[in-house]
Amino acid sequence: MKNRLKVLRAERDWSQAELAGNLDVSRQAVNAIETGKHDPSLPLAFRISRLFNLPIEEIFDDEQ
Repeated sequence: MKNRLKVLRAERDWSQAELAGNLDVSRQAVNAIETGKHDPSLPLAFRISRLFNLPIEEIFDDEQ
């Protein structure tokens, strides 16, 4: 799944560790989501959406 997580994180000048702390996940989980190696769970996708104050659809794109 494509996503804009890395771009959104960079716009706020957050490290992966800072984003992970805000989401209560590991830095490795953030890295795996950013690189497309792992899709977030639905609850995590909602937490990400709320953190960035954006609809899920503006962060994640499920079209291949």
